[in-house]
Amino acid sequence: MRSYATLCPEVVRAGSLRDALQEAVDRAGYGFAVELTSAPGWRHVAARAAAGGRWAKVLMVKEKRWFLVDCWADGVQMATGGTDDLSEAAGALDSWLRGPRVRDLVERWPFLRTWEPAEAHERGEAVPVRWRQLRETAVRSGGTALGELVEAAFAEPRLRVLSPGRAMYWLTFSRRAAPPICRDLPAVRPLRDGRYQVRFPDRTSREADGVAEAVAMVLGGLPDDAVPLL
Repeated sequence: MRSYATLCPEVVRAGSLRDALQEAVDRAGYGFAVELTSAPGWRHVAARAAAGGRWAKVLMVKEKRWFLVDCWADGVQMATGGTDDLSEAAGALDSWLRGPRVRDLVERWPFLRTWEPAEAHERGEAVPVRWRQLRETAVRSGGTALGELVEAAFAEPRLRVLSPGRAMYWLTFSRRAAPPICRDLPAVRPLRDGRYQVRFPDRTSREADGVAEAVAMVLGGLPDDAVPLL
């Protein structure tokens, strides 16, 4: 901790970020417990707090007095930001664990920021937002084979209700937009000369001559229970 002695003396005096953050929480009367993170290498410079399916992590930045705060819910990162005020970080954690909407959180603590997918997750609209963003990205790419694939998949009701994703050149599908992402549904990617490759959960794959055939293969490989999960 010697490298933090000048920038973060209260943390050094306490012995770790967890202990210093707990002191800030107790002084403010927030009444929640600060925990160590699960990563042993961050024992002195990182901490977390959790309640009701929500959790937040605070991490110290080296060579600068800066405390990074990440807020999570249901496996989705909902807000992030940094401050040089440890008491401000403690206040943001307290607010987040009390369960506000993420927009209310970032208005209360302006050093935090959020983004559209996080707010869509709160509204239960993550899947349509993911599709819209993926289609917009495909348009910006100039009508590539991947863009044609995205549009063809979106046109199919059974695929449109699933959460789309990108893994390198693969278009993937999941029953849920939040982790854990499903790994038991087909994926598809464009090849050269108008061909496509469809990969199935059993690790077999087939090639298709065009986008319509590729999407048909994906549909044919969907299990009966390939429906959105709440």
